Amino acid sequence: MPADPRAVLSRPAPDPDHTVAYGDHPDQIADLREPAVSGPVRPLVVLVHGGFWRAEYDRRHTGPLAAALAGLGHPVAQLEYRRTGQPGGGWPNTLSDVLAGVTELPRLAAAAMPGRVRATPPILVGHSAGGQLALYVAARAPEAVGGVLALAPVADLAEAYRLDLDGGAVAELLGGGPSEVPDRYRAADPRTLVPMQSRTVIVHGEMDQQVPAMMSRDFVAAARTAGCDITHFELPECEHFGLIDPESAAWPVVVAALRSLHEDQRPIDAASPTR
Repeated sequence: MPADPRAVLSRPAPDPDHTVAYGDHPDQIADLREPAVSGPVRPLVVLVHGGFWRAEYDRRHTGPLAAALAGLGHPVAQLEYRRTGQPGGGWPNTLSDVLAGVTELPRLAAAAMPGRVRATPPILVGHSAGGQLALYVAARAPEAVGGVLALAPVADLAEAYRLDLDGGAVAELLGGGPSEVPDRYRAADPRTLVPMQSRTVIVHGEMDQQVPAMMSRDFVAAARTAGCDITHFELPECEHFGLIDPESAAWPVVVAALRSLHEDQRPIDAASPTR
């Protein structure tokens, strides 16, 4: 694990191969990376970045993750969206942007990278707040999602509001607390959106100080009770940022979890730490 786990957020990465727009707003774009090795044509992997939905965090901090996945043979899209703290960010545009992007990106990626993207729904990889957004899209448009890998997701917005994660981030996203805007929480909170049809893998680090691991434990328990196809891995000695760092000890589990979501793969083996 790097001495500073946050170092991955500013680590340089190769430039993307293409940038496409899925809407008219400057932030309705995605960076595309072609598979760097030959092999079977795979579904598009759409990365939904975290940062507690705030403008100071953008898709560029997923550059090392995206480059590493492309290096393993995946076509990758780093999705951008409007965020809080900028015009048009927050409810409802942050959520509707991600939904629109996931819906449009397979077509845009296939046109930009002919012969490199399988014509099947994409696999979503969302980290932190991006995990919430990925789970939201899977619940709202299951036909557009081939699977979800949620890394330390904010999987319970009401609980995140109660815990005041990142100093009011959920209130900024939705415009208030659960008692003030209950309809928005019902519409956006993954905890209220189960059961989900998409196959899902949750990976969380026990040492996470940004999003408590208990949030994923509780979400997975509720999803399993509702009959969801969901797998949960909780990694000891892993904090929040190691899950998006290809140089971390968590990386092999993240790669195996992603591969398990391909339709021709078996579920990930339970030999890794899991609950």
